[in-house]
Amino acid sequence: MNRKALWVTQTGVLLALLIVVQAVTSGLGNTLVTGSLVNLILIVAVTTGGFASGFTIALLSPLFAFMFGIGPAFPQIVVCVALGNAVLVTIWHLIAGINKKQGVMNFAMATLVGALAKFGVLYLSIVQFVVPILLKMPAPKAAMVSGAFSFPQLITALIGGGLSILVVPVLSKALNRQRVH
Repeated sequence: MNRKALWVTQTGVLLALLIVVQAVTSGLGNTLVTGSLVNLILIVAVTTGGFASGFTIALLSPLFAFMFGIGPAFPQIVVCVALGNAVLVTIWHLIAGINKKQGVMNFAMATLVGALAKFGVLYLSIVQFVVPILLKMPAPKAAMVSGAFSFPQLITALIGGGLSILVVPVLSKALNRQRVH
């Protein structure tokens, strides 16, 4: 299989998996489960499929969640989540991407830095800007939306990164470390 076809296939499969995970777990009402698995899939995409794969899925994930009614209810928040996902994927690529040594220390560093950066982007963009300034939500609703995009995002990114330490080496071996750019 040529490199482009492999990239399209891997990216498509991971995007489909992400959408299924979002659809199945959203009914549980547990953001920790859904968010952790979404972050894991983003990390798997960038560490096994390359930056373009991870970045594509990072941007499309919240859009599909919005379209299927399983994600943020406001387009302004969808854009912020896509940005947060893109930051997570970019940091993972820089620290532990497929062109880097995929050791536990690199994964731990990528988990910590990526989780903090994604949390920061979501907190600043959604909690400090979109909710109070663009959407001008009433206090009770603003508190609920802001709560969902603050510390739970840090926790789910940390869990997704932690799970990647177990999952990515197995997947990389199964994929025979084929590099796709």
